[in-house]
Amino acid sequence: MESAIPSHLQTARSRHRRVPDDYAPPYPSFVARHKPAVTRVIMAYFGVQYHGEPTAAVAEALAQIAARFAGDNGPSHWDRAHYVDQAGFTNVVSVSYWDDAARFDAWFDGARETWTGGTPADGIGRFIEVLRPDVARYETLFSSPDRAEGVAVLADAMSGEVQEHAYWGGMRDRIPLSQTDAMAPRGEPRAVRDGARIRVVAHDNLCLIRSGQDWSDTEAAERKMYLDDVEPVLREGMDFLRDDGVAIGCYANRYMQVVDGAGRPTEKSYGQSWWKSLAALERWAESHPTHVKIFGAAMKYLMTLGPSAKLRLYHEVTVAAADEQFFEYLGCHDRTGMLGAVPLTVDSA
Repeated sequence: MESAIPSHLQTARSRHRRVPDDYAPPYPSFVARHKPAVTRVIMAYFGVQYHGEPTAAVAEALAQIAARFAGDNGPSHWDRAHYVDQAGFTNVVSVSYWDDAARFDAWFDGARETWTGGTPADGIGRFIEVLRPDVARYETLFSSPDRAEGVAVLADAMSGEVQEHAYWGGMRDRIPLSQTDAMAPRGEPRAVRDGARIRVVAHDNLCLIRSGQDWSDTEAAERKMYLDDVEPVLREGMDFLRDDGVAIGCYANRYMQVVDGAGRPTEKSYGQSWWKSLAALERWAESHPTHVKIFGAAMKYLMTLGPSAKLRLYHEVTVAAADEQFFEYLGCHDRTGMLGAVPLTVDSA
């Protein structure tokens, strides 16, 4: 049994884990392992937003960012997903990952000006949301070690079975910084206008989670069980966070379906949300009725199927320092992403 925290990031604890040293989890889970030379990762979300049917301008924007990704210093991995937000707008989000900050920096300025520079296109919004955490500030978890998603695609390997999972508090215990730091939020988000663009300056220890489901390997009976018994409960919880999450510390939530290179829906989805703090995310997970219901449906599903279950689950959770964040919006409605966390009046840059 391995620790989820890699040996080169382990340190003397001033904050204790939630379980004793001899804790044995009831089922296996795995984490992504980067090479020790990797000190920082970048997670960059490029979104296009529109109402109604996609236009030629939407297709052009999506092709534009894909071409940028394929260019010099582009990401090592990216994927694309879409969802309909609380205002009825479709958002198509291309998520890109780097493990070399210098390469990202060389790439980003030109991509940013192309994506959110200039004036808003009629009826089309664009946004960029970036975290660039030190590797001590994030964790991953996978139900299976043989198919990486998200930032884990950049990892050198998957771990063996890890100890810190299947209990409330495991998410925090897998983040290396949690050994010595409570990772409490400091400050409040504010908006700054830069021409037609609005930047959101967030606060220290903002939390991001991407939590995914892959049912592409399931056979007919299991697929029906997931889609009939689990997915509707998951969607209900995701919709609650999307519509009413601000009151419990969730600034924004997207429940997205992954699409393929041609824009067709796949049998993969993920929730992606911005939280005031890791503690707020933990409180929702542990005690809010919407997540208790999700957890109950998932446990019933997994207990029914046991080891034969082919549903794959994963997540990545980041607690970012203030200087590791970038949020920018052009022509988007005022509940888009982190815009929903700030007053409608904004300062000038």
